Amino acid sequence: MLSIELTFKFAAESGIIMKIKDQIQFRTRSLALGIISLCGQLPGTMPVNIISRQLIRASCSVGANYRAVSRAKSRADFINKLHIVEEEADESIFWLELLQDIEPTHKDSISSFISEMNEILSIVVAARKTARQKLVSQSS
Repeated sequence: MLSIELTFKFAAESGIIMKIKDQIQFRTRSLALGIISLCGQLPGTMPVNIISRQLIRASCSVGANYRAVSRAKSRADFINKLHIVEEEADESIFWLELLQDIEPTHKDSISSFISEMNEILSIVVAARKTARQKLVSQSS
């Protein structure tokens, strides 16, 4: 996670302003890359391999589906796509927690990935709630 913090610090010091959408896309991509790297360092036991594959799929799906949010055709489609991101982020947290239980040697790095995924999940949930409220108020 240090690379994400350094990149944001560099962007801020350089006067680069990233839109929130771009920040989330960057964070989800960086998170997926970090998780891929972590999984590559884990022992090759059958349980770890199974969990790692599921974790990589779910964490990469968070970023891929978040990118799809920007191509939503309507507010309802936007809300639906955010819901998919929410589900994938929640699933990623499940696999990270499971991995943390069976692979205690990487507990600190897994904890930082859980924290980052929880932050992304909170942002997505808040965005979906706001979008849903706007959709309801437009319908009224």
